[in-house]
Amino acid sequence: MKPGLKAALLAVGAGLALAAAPPGGWTRTIAFTADAGHLVGNPEAPVRLTEYVRYTCRECAAYNLQSEGVLGLAYLPSGRIAIEVRLLTDSPVDLTTAMLASCGDPRNFFMNHNALLRGQSKWMAPLAYATGTQKQRWKHPDLGTRNRAIAADLKLYDIMTARGYDRQQVERCLNDKALAARLSAASQLALSAGIAKTPGFSINGKLLENTHDWAALRPQLDESLR
Repeated sequence: MKPGLKAALLAVGAGLALAAAPPGGWTRTIAFTADAGHLVGNPEAPVRLTEYVRYTCRECAAYNLQSEGVLGLAYLPSGRIAIEVRLLTDSPVDLTTAMLASCGDPRNFFMNHNALLRGQSKWMAPLAYATGTQKQRWKHPDLGTRNRAIAADLKLYDIMTARGYDRQQVERCLNDKALAARLSAASQLALSAGIAKTPGFSINGKLLENTHDWAALRPQLDESLR
């Protein structure tokens, strides 16, 4: 175990009283939220950390890499914290990737989420040399046509196949107008609430200022748990 992670486990564990967890633990307790987000952890936890993410945001990928292991091992098992992820979808690529992350059983979300963020540098690379024709396809007025073009050009189908989805499942999600509407509405709410830069965070509904990485978030999260 890395020294930093070991220290985090000891520090957080010292201040947390474990709640009774369901079979499999709180890290496997996952559900939709009313704002089209996905929640992991004890839904009755006294602390709710909300993360606002865009899949095209490179800082979001860096934050995911820094925080995912520590949160899963040192924070969520206590039952005193739950984490909600809300997706900003204010570009066609962000909407397509958000729909893929949200595809199917909600229990699949966080693994889809991690796969998209961990593979971001690879699937985003074609954005730098996309042709004019491709960019026009990515703006097609028909949702399914636009999403399929983006998924094909950025090889997002490959990511979903590696996650165990077949082509038909992916196609259904890319054509899901109801899902697109829920995600878009939630994104607009987040933007209206003041989320301008991602990743952004709130704790128990209070937006955190100048907090866009794990180093800035962690002390505020620890303070909320005292």
